[in-house]
Amino acid sequence: MQLSFDSRGNSVPTILLMMQRRLYEQGGLQAEGIFRINGDNGQQESTREQLNMGLVPNNIDVHSLACLIKAWFRELPNGLLDTLPPEQVMQAQSEEEFSQLVRLLPPTEAALLDWAINLMADVVEMEFFNKMNARNVALVFAPNMTRMADPLTALMYAVKVMNFLKTLVEKTMRDREDFVVLESGPAYDSEPSDESDHNHLSLRSMIEIENEMNELKRVLIDKESLYYSSARLSINSEPEIKKHHASIIRRNSTGKCGGGQEKMTQMRRVRYCELCVKKGDGKGNEHSEIRLTGGKSRRAASTSRSNSRTERNVAWR
Repeated sequence: MQLSFDSRGNSVPTILLMMQRRLYEQGGLQAEGIFRINGDNGQQESTREQLNMGLVPNNIDVHSLACLIKAWFRELPNGLLDTLPPEQVMQAQSEEEFSQLVRLLPPTEAALLDWAINLMADVVEMEFFNKMNARNVALVFAPNMTRMADPLTALMYAVKVMNFLKTLVEKTMRDREDFVVLESGPAYDSEPSDESDHNHLSLRSMIEIENEMNELKRVLIDKESLYYSSARLSINSEPEIKKHHASIIRRNSTGKCGGGQEKMTQMRRVRYCELCVKKGDGKGNEHSEIRLTGGKSRRAASTSRSNSRTERNVAWR
């Protein structure tokens, strides 16, 4: 029998590849119940004669073509899976055990099985149109993959073969999905095409980081400004200063901004100390002693500033 290689490198009979190609060209994968609905017996016989001559007729019914593909496996001298030990097939339960059974097949049977499994997977991918899931397509192929003399044993064995084919089809579907994900992955997972693209991405990342840092600094500065603006006391006149310090002295017998047992928040202590520094306390700590000297202090401060300006003028000359 003439052999050809399929897209996966399997060496399979050319007649199978011809029927598969014509089935796909005529939209057989989208036909509802494909491989389940029987075609016209008369058309199948005429098509069989042409296929034996190496010809695939045009405009053939897709259901008749699908039935001929199943008939090819059914009419083999030996079943495709008959080389497997029946007891191992009956005992297999998991996907790993079924995969081990596939490794026991001879090369010719293994290539034919791989071609058939991928054909079934192609059908399942069009389930939305053809209403054929992995179980349905495995159910119609299973009786054509093996032969048992005892009808009762053949029925039980066919059920196990159906699970075997169904598991392999589902595994193939998952492998295809994983391959598609890897092929269409995001661009940043792959190596850069050239050094300029890599540098461009690095520069863009650095600019984004710098912008984020500037934004963070701006937020922190705004928060700090808001805190200190809320912490300052708006006291601009001498009577208000006296009133403020007198209130502190009544509450604090020691006469210091933060001394004694007074229970005040840290913010209030900071406010008082800032006031003392602003109005000439000179030390600016939490325990700075409050001194009120009235107009004399202001005149002394004014004289000191005048002397300082005179000294600077002399030095300049």
